[in-house]
Amino acid sequence: MEINGMAHVILTVSNFEKCVPFYEKLLTYLGLKPVINSDQMLYCVGGRTAVGIMRCADQHRGEPFVQNRIGLHHLCLRARERGDIDEAHRFLQSIGAKIVHPPEDGPWAPGYYSVLFEDPDGIRIEINHVPGKGLLA
Repeated sequence: MEINGMAHVILTVSNFEKCVPFYEKLLTYLGLKPVINSDQMLYCVGGRTAVGIMRCADQHRGEPFVQNRIGLHHLCLRARERGDIDEAHRFLQSIGAKIVHPPEDGPWAPGYYSVLFEDPDGIRIEINHVPGKGLLA
């Protein structure tokens, strides 16, 4: 068996009211379309995947995201063109995203180029471009 990509990822956020507007802007900018937008979940589909945002349990509200705790380290979305990374960086600045690393070349694969930022809860998200098939060849 060989998988055909990632179907979806669901992020549980501490501050749902602050995160949903951020993700609505970000995900629609990236070409995903909302298919669920309720008081419990935002779920957007596009680019052969889906990203969902949902409320955390009441007892965890207000807790910060800790990148090196068990669970999600960061989410990385792949762009089609190198120039998309620079364009995404400008967009992220316009919506007030906290930029961790502006666009930069990386050692992960030949031609690796990415921008790293945080959502309002501090969850780290990367958008990268690797020319050709990169390490997926």
